[in-house]
Amino acid sequence: MFEQAFKNIDDVLWKEAGCTTELDYTEQTSWLLFLKYLDDLEQERAMEAELVGKDYEFIIDGQYRWSSWAAPKTKDGNFDHDNALTGDDLVDFVNRDLFPYLRGFKERASSPDTIEYKIGEIFGEIKNKFQSGYSLRDALEYMDELSFGSQKEKHELSHLYEAKIRNMGNAGRNGGEYYTPRPLIRAMVQVVKPKVGETIYDGAVGSAGFLCESYEFLKKGKLTTTQLKTLQETTFYGKEKKSLAYVIGIMNMILHGIEAPNIIHTNTLAENVSDLQEKDRFDVILANPPFGGKERKEVQQNFQVKTGETAFLFLQHFMKYLKAGGRAAVVIKNTFLSNSDNASKALRKELLETCNLHTILDCPAKTFLGAGVKTVVLFFEKGAPTRKVWYYQLDPGRSLGKTNPLNDDDLKEFVELQVSFADSEKSWSVNAAEISQDTFELSVKNPNANTEQPLRDPDEIIEEIIALDEQSSMILKDIRGML
Repeated sequence: MFEQAFKNIDDVLWKEAGCTTELDYTEQTSWLLFLKYLDDLEQERAMEAELVGKDYEFIIDGQYRWSSWAAPKTKDGNFDHDNALTGDDLVDFVNRDLFPYLRGFKERASSPDTIEYKIGEIFGEIKNKFQSGYSLRDALEYMDELSFGSQKEKHELSHLYEAKIRNMGNAGRNGGEYYTPRPLIRAMVQVVKPKVGETIYDGAVGSAGFLCESYEFLKKGKLTTTQLKTLQETTFYGKEKKSLAYVIGIMNMILHGIEAPNIIHTNTLAENVSDLQEKDRFDVILANPPFGGKERKEVQQNFQVKTGETAFLFLQHFMKYLKAGGRAAVVIKNTFLSNSDNASKALRKELLETCNLHTILDCPAKTFLGAGVKTVVLFFEKGAPTRKVWYYQLDPGRSLGKTNPLNDDDLKEFVELQVSFADSEKSWSVNAAEISQDTFELSVKNPNANTEQPLRDPDEIIEEIIALDEQSSMILKDIRGML
């Protein structure tokens, strides 16, 4: 129903000089979509209040409401061309009046948990990239065609928005940073099995895929009003460093049904984990932290195992933030299992000794489009040492790619076998006693695999070469910095 409106908005953005990539398209669509959603929400609440004879206090002042500046209507409900801003007047209003007003909500909000604070946070990070007021006017009219009035409409909009995030994730080599394949997320959620009443956390929240899919998983049953309130307010938590991902994550959660997402815009790794209190810990952690990045020395000081590798710092963060008895599923580079450097060995040792690393899912190449490294998923529980590790080597039987991505059926057997840790051609177990106490190596070595290795896909080899070149470049840069 709304697909054409999204396409029309993309066509308008394509003609805009300030918007050149899918990232720009998604960013600009996001702030327009957010303001339209907010206006629909306020109008709905005002009508509900009127029905019971109460006054409703609008969050947004009259002149800044969507229905005032973006889509003014005449008394008969038609678009009011006489009072609608356009051209330079429209761009000036948005840049000089609207955005500064919306940014101010951060200071005026009573707490970070409120929708007012989220408004201020979003518009403190995002910029209007429309340079033509005529293009912006076209986009506003297309956006006004969208409606958030029913659950069906919200559901359709969430699917369309997910498609935009997927396209953004596929744009360039940083795809995995913005988009974790939803079939993989769903499989991780099914294995961890979160329950209503538990807290769920992602410290590298990105587009909030893990939190959204967890919400979809939890709301399937018949829930009481109290349970629904719990899901809305005290279940899902996230942190995100990057401005664009923060905005998209909030919008994605709103479209999935969480009205005021508990997502904080911060550098997760800048927090000192030694200051952590029990009340700050979570029952369930699901995440795909960024890998390949580097953190400054002062950030590394917050962790017991010092390393510049972002993903390894995140893994330590998650281990500390997990409650005793809590469950986690974390995506990480497969080289973590075998790296011989001291930091990798120390981190594997800590993981095996403080957590029950019960499952390792080995993902095939190109699971993450645009990412040139292979990944694994670590499933672990906090509070008891590892006794046995169950491995599953995911093999969809085809080369993955943009036109042939991972699907739910590919992961069906993994989810079924994982319940009993059953052995198969693709799965096997290793006792903790068999793991080297010197290296703590956890490499994926399928004892059931055919010893004759199949020829690798040329694209896969090229992706790996590019990834290794990037890694070498970063190492050389670090060496230069020390000289």
